[in-house]
Amino acid sequence: MPSRLLPIRAPFLTKPTALRGFWILGKVNYSFLQESKCLLQEEFAKHMASNTGKKLIQIDVSSDTVCPWCFVGKKNLEKAMEQTMDKFDFEVRWHPFFLNPDAPKEGVKKSDFYKTKFGPVQFERATARMREMFRGLGFEYDMSGLTGNTMDSHRLITLAGHQGYDKQNALVDELFVSYFCQGKYIGDRQVLMDAARKVGIEGAEELLLDPSKGVDEVKEELNKYSSGISGVPHFVINGKYQLSGGQPPNIFMRAFETAAKDAAE
Repeated sequence: MPSRLLPIRAPFLTKPTALRGFWILGKVNYSFLQESKCLLQEEFAKHMASNTGKKLIQIDVSSDTVCPWCFVGKKNLEKAMEQTMDKFDFEVRWHPFFLNPDAPKEGVKKSDFYKTKFGPVQFERATARMREMFRGLGFEYDMSGLTGNTMDSHRLITLAGHQGYDKQNALVDELFVSYFCQGKYIGDRQVLMDAARKVGIEGAEELLLDPSKGVDEVKEELNKYSSGISGVPHFVINGKYQLSGGQPPNIFMRAFETAAKDAAE
């Protein structure tokens, strides 16, 4: 039977991809076990959390690398983590989602693509809104450059996950900044390799030179963590509590507290 979602009241900032509040999954309908390397990371994180006396909060994030709300959600999540790091240890794991699965590999101008997709008026409104949001986070939203298919970026992020979730998180951040703030096209192999080199990801060039390598794993991740999701970012906390959209830090903090309390019972 499909999982039943039970609403929990929570204050909320309305966002285009967000759902109202956060939910408890009555029954988890997918496994959070990953490959052997990921399992070792998980066990190590639990061991470290037990040694520090802090509760471990595990966060699975479904995201696309061309989604500006995913960048906003990431930064708000990090603010919440910073404000509660005295109580919790965190493990953040990134999973693929494709907002535009049929986008061309060669890339097209961002402005042209989104004007066609949303219409000129909505495009201008959305761009102004995102500039405001990014400035509030200390960044400048740049609509120059190209957009397109994000499979290669997800292949690289999945590879990074096997080398450590901290490295994976750093790579996601590097890709977001490159795309949203520097006008770089993350479908460009050199841009991806530069980002991987900057955060210390091994095997990136070998992966990216073979267009079929890692594709099946990305598809498996997509089916496991993102099936049934209609928008991103989407966060699952401790395998049970769900949040969607660019939520403010206080909503994440409340979810951490609820998840930790539930784990203790």
